[in-house]
Amino acid sequence: MQNKIAVIGLFVIGAFLFVAISGPILRPDSSPKANIQHLELARKSPGFTVQMLLLPNPQQSSPSFFQEFIYGFPPDYIEIPVANYSINRNEIEVEKYTGDDSNQGELLRFNSLEFESFIESEIITRKTYWLGTDRYGRDMLSRLMGGTWISFTVGFISILISLFIGISFGAVAAYYGGVVDDIIVWFINVIWSIPTLLLVIAMTLALGKGFWQVFVAVGLTMWVEVARVVRGQVMSTKQMEFVEAGKSFGFTDARIIVRHILPNVTGPIIVISASNFAAAILIEAGLSFLGLGAQPPQATWGKMIAEHKGYIITGDTYLAIYPGVAICLLVLSFVLLGNGLRDAFDTKNVKQVGV
Repeated sequence: MQNKIAVIGLFVIGAFLFVAISGPILRPDSSPKANIQHLELARKSPGFTVQMLLLPNPQQSSPSFFQEFIYGFPPDYIEIPVANYSINRNEIEVEKYTGDDSNQGELLRFNSLEFESFIESEIITRKTYWLGTDRYGRDMLSRLMGGTWISFTVGFISILISLFIGISFGAVAAYYGGVVDDIIVWFINVIWSIPTLLLVIAMTLALGKGFWQVFVAVGLTMWVEVARVVRGQVMSTKQMEFVEAGKSFGFTDARIIVRHILPNVTGPIIVISASNFAAAILIEAGLSFLGLGAQPPQATWGKMIAEHKGYIITGDTYLAIYPGVAICLLVLSFVLLGNGLRDAFDTKNVKQVGV
């Protein structure tokens, strides 16, 4: 049963990862950081549909492929929400949508020369906001999808940083023992005694607010658990015969640790990495909620909750619920995956068969 639940968690993680990797290609609002704003469309309910007039967007400086893949593509058209429109020969007259069907909007007239094509189906389109819009009139679905990339990136890079530091400290402390072990264990206990979130906030304030600062801050605070696990595993593994054989052959300590000991402790490292990935997502969401994570208009789940927390007691509760549900699903999936991996690598958990 536990393995089946872990598979479900892995499937959910795969779905989120696919959304993160697809980036602006998949989301409805493919603009940079999913930041197309229509204030007249603020806080529209899920499934809201509106007519859009598409005006050609003047060519701007094109960002690099890497920036386009991460943040999004410059829009080819400028969208204008319209309530009504009429086409007379070479002119189109539109009434701007004001957000209130009972009020008449501003009348605008455009000549056919202002369009690349004057075919009605190509200049007037209907746009549906499947999960509604936020307080700035941005597509909630696109913002949620953009936040997926942030969560996975923070989790992945912070785990790499924590693994590099934690494995290094833990393996060296356990292998050499003595004074080296005492010093490293003392340092681990000092870091362990500091609340993780407070340490991350302190590092973020020291490094400055920004995108890469979150990676470094989270990674530098999560290596302690990895070091403790690796230290315990290496202490038991170094007593085995193959380690003594390596020493008798004259292998260097670095070779014995890297090529012979660490491959035998990968199971617990993978398990702790899965749980740390979930913790990194929560920490990043907390930092974004406090305004210390990736800065606006970058879409992050924690920032989306912070922007709409005041609407929880109103009829627009979904604005804060959507990112909260996304965080819960992804974190729960990593926890389930970690539990499944723990059972898979637990060689001591063997059922005894009665005779």
